[in-house]
Amino acid sequence: MDRLPPLRLLTTFDMVARLGSMREAASRLNVTQPAVTQALKALEDHVGAPLLDRSTRPAGLTEAGRQLARATHDGIDLIATTIEDIRFQAGVSDQALTVACTLGMATYWLMPRLPDFYAEQPGAIVNVQAPPTDLPAILPGIDIALRYGSGNWSDGETVKLFEEIVCPVGRPALIERILAQGGGLDTAPLIHVRGPADGHWAGWREYFKACGRSRPAGRGETFDNYVQAVQATLDGRGLMLGWRSITATLVSEGNLAPWPDGEIDIGTGYFATLSPRRSSALAETFLAWLARTVEAER
Repeated sequence: MDRLPPLRLLTTFDMVARLGSMREAASRLNVTQPAVTQALKALEDHVGAPLLDRSTRPAGLTEAGRQLARATHDGIDLIATTIEDIRFQAGVSDQALTVACTLGMATYWLMPRLPDFYAEQPGAIVNVQAPPTDLPAILPGIDIALRYGSGNWSDGETVKLFEEIVCPVGRPALIERILAQGGGLDTAPLIHVRGPADGHWAGWREYFKACGRSRPAGRGETFDNYVQAVQATLDGRGLMLGWRSITATLVSEGNLAPWPDGEIDIGTGYFATLSPRRSSALAETFLAWLARTVEAER
């Protein structure tokens, strides 16, 4: 077991990898940013390789960092799920609930807001699961599913949280350079996300179709999820389709910029579905908190 670094280092790295920001990770962990920096350096010393590429702003993950991020994400989620199972078997699950949502929704929308829920419900435990299929569903063990689409689910009480507005986003310097050279989206490097087989998420093809334009033939990078795509976009490697639940904060902070006049509404939104099998007072409270949070941010 001495091959493993202290758990504190791994959880700190996992938070940085999920949020893509040492400042945000420090806030979530309730520690100073220098403490996060020191923890990451200690972890790099332990593994013997750099985990962050500090030549970029913000710092991105190296290949070694991406490998470890996948391991910590899976491992910490497994630990959390196992603890929840144990708590359920011990009869103390009335203060815990499990929420399923996409990795992008969890990282960029839900997780940054959860401290507010914990402030209201200090004894609560919210376990967040991001299915590898990127298609959250009301499965055994799931209390609430946060899902993107048109809202036509019938597997539980479903309420609309907000409409999803899509707009291409990229590093401000990249967008300025493309426009200064007289280019447009047809010449810009595009970052794609490989979606589920059923076309659940709209991609660049759907975006250009909704705009009444032909899809450009240019090549672009493709990733398995929106967290990877966001990091590539922050690295200045191209433009990605920005969704309110994923990139709104990054845009408001100036880390990303919207493409001029690129915003469109394709008629989709985010919805919360409450499982009829595991309905509880805490789940109802969480659903009400979601509605209040969205309303306060309108």
